Amino acid sequence: MDENTRYQVLRNDEEQYSLWPVDVEVPAGWQPVGKEGTEAECSDYVDEVWTDMRPRSLRERMDSPTGA
Repeated sequence: MDENTRYQVLRNDEEQYSLWPVDVEVPAGWQPVGKEGTEAECSDYVDEVWTDMRPRSLRERMDSPTGA
């Protein structure tokens, strides 16, 4: 990652986040969330919004009444 590269923040169906160069095609299974900037700006955004690192499917299972 170089300091001149612009990044975007991506999220997958499990609500996991990744930084991705804006000039590289978004990989299958990931969607841009609308945040672009430097690596540091995007990383700070992810730190702010991704507060529960568990994948969505695990959170849903753990939050269900049966826990399964």
